[in-house]
Amino acid sequence: MDDLLLDPLDVSLLALLQRDCHATHQVVGDQLGLSPSQVSRRIQRLEHLGVIRGYVALLDPAALSLAVRAYTYVTLARHGGDEGAAFERAILAVPEVQDCYSIAGEADYLLQIVAASLHDLSDSVLHRLTRLPGVVNVRSSIVLNRIKASTELPLGHIGRPAGQPRRVRLVQRPG
Repeated sequence: MDDLLLDPLDVSLLALLQRDCHATHQVVGDQLGLSPSQVSRRIQRLEHLGVIRGYVALLDPAALSLAVRAYTYVTLARHGGDEGAAFERAILAVPEVQDCYSIAGEADYLLQIVAASLHDLSDSVLHRLTRLPGVVNVRSSIVLNRIKASTELPLGHIGRPAGQPRRVRLVQRPG
């Protein structure tokens, strides 16, 4: 783990890119008081460091007939060792699972799942989960209404008065 210095312009740049990653370097530079080449160099540095991991198109699940969203708790007979590793490998092959978290508490994993219908959720996804080795309990909560959805990370904890960079822990990700 290394320390990463982010100055206030880096933080502002990240905030702008989170809102619109397609903004031209000229437009971003105008907002930050930087030239397009300075913006480009900063973005390349942040990409190289892994702060910016990539760029994606955010699709609307409802527009693609994926109207059901569920949060599913999965409990294994034994979380550690082979069962946990086998579950994690298997879950990577389930495209309806958008997120999978190993958690502390009553369950071992929390999944965010999207499906076209409750029938699809039940038949295609949940039945597959219950057949995975080591799974002893699957409990789901169905989303009725999405109140807030954001892909923007909060950056206020990084902010400092002008000219004072903030040290941030940079975690090296495998592969």
